Amino acid sequence: MSDFVNKLLEVAEGNATTKGIITEENAKKLEQLSSHMLEVNEHLNLTAIKDEDGVILKHLVDSSACVTYIPKGSRLADIGCGGGFPSLVIAILRGDVSVLGVDSVAKKVKYVDETASLLGLSNVEISSRRAEELGQDEEYRETFDIVTARAVARLNILCELCLPLLKLGGRFIAMKSQTTSEELEEAKNAIALVGGKLEKVDAYTLTNGKETLERTMVVIKKVGKTPNKYPRNNSQIAKKPL
Repeated sequence: MSDFVNKLLEVAEGNATTKGIITEENAKKLEQLSSHMLEVNEHLNLTAIKDEDGVILKHLVDSSACVTYIPKGSRLADIGCGGGFPSLVIAILRGDVSVLGVDSVAKKVKYVDETASLLGLSNVEISSRRAEELGQDEEYRETFDIVTARAVARLNILCELCLPLLKLGGRFIAMKSQTTSEELEEAKNAIALVGGKLEKVDAYTLTNGKETLERTMVVIKKVGKTPNKYPRNNSQIAKKPL
């Protein structure tokens, strides 16, 4: 095994939240992902995190933390997929999951698409449309089992963007840094209006022995159909969040 793979497995196994998630085979694929990302990053500006330790902890291990929340065979949309975190990591770790990476920045979506092909990931599709457009499209509206969003926006805004895409019984997984009680309180109205119910808030830490990250996984279940007027267009959401 390479030093990178050894280090990645050591960090993943050293944290209770990610223990047992990454296999040696998957770690090798994640090393390919990291190497390619850093190469492309020299001219595309995908991430400010460029050191090996940072990529392992803050991108790969951090992104892997959500996979235990994803039921087998799920259809998943990752909103604001950016440089492919967590969408590409989920696709590598969970070959049974169909992943749609969504980002309005066309160059990032192109990168995710090309990287999925390079890594031989047949379970990844991409879209450069805005989430609020997909949420009003019958092809996508209320068709997903899981929707993820990692470091995209405040929770009340994310709920309007993400819950319209979920089937009844589906779950929105918001991957946040430290989520305050204030942000959760702020999102109560939005959650109710778009048909959701707060199911759990899991706070945890991730560490590589040198640095520690405080993280929160917010899980919202879709318990009612989303009214047709949601999601609104981008300017309405920005001017008057739910």
